[in-house]
Amino acid sequence: MALGPIKKVVLGSLAFAVFWILAVFPAVPFLPIGRTAGSILGAMLMVIFKVITPKEAYSAINLPVLGLLFGTMVVSIYLERADMFKHLRVLLSWKSWGAKDMLCRICIVSAISSALFTNDTTCVILTEFILKIARENNIRPEPFLLGLASSSNIGSSATPIGNPQNLIIAIQSGISFGEFVLGLLPAVLLGVFVNALILLCMFWRLLSDVEKDSDVHQISLATMSSPKSLESHECDPITEHVTSQSSPVINRDGGHSKNLKNRLSELDMCSDSCGEIELKKPVLSKKEATDNTLSEIGEQKEERFARGGVQGTMEMTTDLESGPQQSTEESKGQLNRWKRLSWKLCIYLGTVGMLVAFLMGLDMSWTALTAALIFVILDFKDAGPCLEKVNQQVSYSLLVFFCGMFITVDGFSKTGIPTSFWTLMEPHAQIDHASGIAVLAIVILVLSNVVSNVPTVLLLGAKVAACAAAISPSKEKKAWLILAWVSTVAGNLSLLGSAANIIVCEQAFRAQPSYNITFWSHLKFGVPSTLIVTTIGLALVLA
Repeated sequence: MALGPIKKVVLGSLAFAVFWILAVFPAVPFLPIGRTAGSILGAMLMVIFKVITPKEAYSAINLPVLGLLFGTMVVSIYLERADMFKHLRVLLSWKSWGAKDMLCRICIVSAISSALFTNDTTCVILTEFILKIARENNIRPEPFLLGLASSSNIGSSATPIGNPQNLIIAIQSGISFGEFVLGLLPAVLLGVFVNALILLCMFWRLLSDVEKDSDVHQISLATMSSPKSLESHECDPITEHVTSQSSPVINRDGGHSKNLKNRLSELDMCSDSCGEIELKKPVLSKKEATDNTLSEIGEQKEERFARGGVQGTMEMTTDLESGPQQSTEESKGQLNRWKRLSWKLCIYLGTVGMLVAFLMGLDMSWTALTAALIFVILDFKDAGPCLEKVNQQVSYSLLVFFCGMFITVDGFSKTGIPTSFWTLMEPHAQIDHASGIAVLAIVILVLSNVVSNVPTVLLLGAKVAACAAAISPSKEKKAWLILAWVSTVAGNLSLLGSAANIIVCEQAFRAQPSYNITFWSHLKFGVPSTLIVTTIGLALVLA
């Protein structure tokens, strides 16, 4: 496709420039309307300038990508409610030995999590936890935050659901979930290892000084619990009832004041803290607890009867009724616990089922939407609060942003500029020899950091695949995998290279301004890491 009419080229380029500026700099002073409004503005300008027709604009929106993105977001929210991310935090802090060990764990856990729950979701969930570690152990968070963002980007390239550009590639190429994973998993595993090694080399002295100065050799699990994860547990109605109604009673051995409430509270605390609190009293069965309560009430009977009057009689009647009530509340509490455990098990099994369906080659968009709907039904209550949490954590505005971006990129493609650019580069970017692969990788790296990785995939994907298919059908699949690998790892090059980087940086800055990661400090790590990891990964993908 040659360049279009000069008017169409100029106006289409202007609309795309508006979209790009607001996508990269959402708070630009002369038009601080944000990324989402910027993408809609770019799409609207494409239609107003008659670069594309309204019908073509609607056709440009990729509904399967939006459905898969929304479905995985809802699944991630239910997994968080089922304490999946609490278990990830436990993996990070369990018997951790020093800052270097913690950095390696963050790289591994964030890579695995991002492959299953997207890199943006992983960064949103784990950034707060890393900042908590830094505060409580007097550690500079910079290496850990860089490890989280970079490993999330690398790990997300392992699956089609790891990031938005992979969703687009998987749907446009027709590569199955299993083929995608097998094609990129070796590169991801080695890439995460090399990235962690680069971080250790760059921050070795800092991490060693921290361990030496603060004498931090083991990070305690007890201090690493996140408030959000604790809030996800339902309150135990037994403990609440006993705490609110029981009164202090003298023990029969004449010792310290201790009643049934305290013994039951200690039992609940012991079960919740996994053995951190050691009980000094024997555990009572339901029958024994009820008998002891009635016995204690009997001991108070004479004292209250001595006070006489109707009030004493009424108090005795109430206490006689409270024993069976406490037993009933305890039974209800046990039932609630079993219900929650059953619900969590169903969520975990449903997620595994979704991944198995992906591997079987079923339609990924409808599979993710089906899993999300099943979770809503299993919750058996109004889904409004859960869907509102999707808006808070990942944002429905992201879906709107993608709609505007699809239209804007399609309009820019119709100007003929991307095709002309690829025609210029195609002779030098053939993937049947090393120099061509190097040129293709450089083009993808530069464009992914200039126009972002998702527009790069939309602009170049079909062209790169068609060029490779002319060589051989097997080369077409390799071309898609190269595009997925390079466009994703390219996000580590600069702070603006991926949304995951921005999420981590913004959350850290809001928590404490001194935790700010500057553009240049990120670039100092990003350039060597991106170039080395990309090169190693390309060798494995091609092999």
